[in-house]
Amino acid sequence: MDNCHQLAQAEEERPMPHIKVKTINDTVLNEIDQQSSLVVFRADPLNGADYLLGIEYEGEEFLLQLKREKEMDMLKYDKVTRPLKVNLIKETLASLAEALELELESSNIAQSAHKPPLASEFFKKIKDFESIEFPYETIAVEVGFGSGRHLLYQAKENPDKLHIGIEIHTPSAQQVLKQIELQGLKNIWVVNYDARLFLEMLPSNSCEQIFVHFPVPWDKKPHRRVISSSFTDEALRVLVKGGRLELRTDSEKYFWYSMEVFFALPKAEVHIVKNKDLAVTSKYEARWKRQEKNIYELHVVSQEFSDEKSLEIDFSFGDSMYRSGLEDSLPVKAVIEEDYFVHFERIYKIGVESLLIKCAFGSFDRPEHKYIFVGRDACRYYASIPVKTAVNHRAHQKIVEYLHAN
Repeated sequence: MDNCHQLAQAEEERPMPHIKVKTINDTVLNEIDQQSSLVVFRADPLNGADYLLGIEYEGEEFLLQLKREKEMDMLKYDKVTRPLKVNLIKETLASLAEALELELESSNIAQSAHKPPLASEFFKKIKDFESIEFPYETIAVEVGFGSGRHLLYQAKENPDKLHIGIEIHTPSAQQVLKQIELQGLKNIWVVNYDARLFLEMLPSNSCEQIFVHFPVPWDKKPHRRVISSSFTDEALRVLVKGGRLELRTDSEKYFWYSMEVFFALPKAEVHIVKNKDLAVTSKYEARWKRQEKNIYELHVVSQEFSDEKSLEIDFSFGDSMYRSGLEDSLPVKAVIEEDYFVHFERIYKIGVESLLIKCAFGSFDRPEHKYIFVGRDACRYYASIPVKTAVNHRAHQKIVEYLHAN
């Protein structure tokens, strides 16, 4: 990543809510789900010293991490299950500290009364798209909107079009939701998820434009790049005939890599643009231009109508449930199949007859990360099911096999 990308990433990174407290004694830890109504369960690690707390608050279900440090403990959010509304985490941490009478060493959970509320009606979860009605006839998607300047500009300039912004970085999503509220916009939805998975939830032939502006180049980890053959296939399925996937990048390596991906298509219409000025740009792009750095654009045009995609996929676990010794029978290393993988990353014990399993699975270039709750009566994904894709379903079936195996 070049210096400009590093600066952009460093500015976006903000510490998420946490509290540091004097070491919680064993009596409080063992009774934590009884002393606070927010804690549904405590999950103990089979290896390591960090615990997980299952939380139910304001209709949300998520996990907190209890990290044990020398002479001090830290309570913080869990990345996989975190809610978008950061105030929920702050309120939960404050409530826990009070209920458990914890001695605070430091925290960053103070809330400002002057900040506008999140425009929650414009925040959409992945599961919403299983059966969602689009309030506009035309849709544009922006992948990785960052500060949101381009997304907000497009929404204001095109009030009759729905603009869906996808951003995996939670603080950026929160900031744009606040701007939606401040600017009184009605035609933006924000999705806090991996865009590579999100596209698979959209109907075929539903979008006019898909913007991918200045994605992280990932020169040392190319498998993490947004642009790939599978992403491009999904983008062309989602686009209307004549619709465009528009890549804009300052990375010459990313430009040439994307050219190879696009021209590997069986049939392609690709437009190349260099150093084009847009009506709105980020301060980083302005800096790059002052440095006389080249800005490249690649536009891939959808040339045909695509068949509809079925989302009739079942992620239930049937009669799977906890059995004695299950935690010792699961493979330690990742299971690699031809087009997917399954990796049981960490296992936690809940009481005597339940497990919480942290699992990565699915496609190699756009994996899912989920927790699986395995109880004595049933089994489910915690706190949400995977994106409904064929490759995720094949991985899910493999997981079920292991949970059933003797």
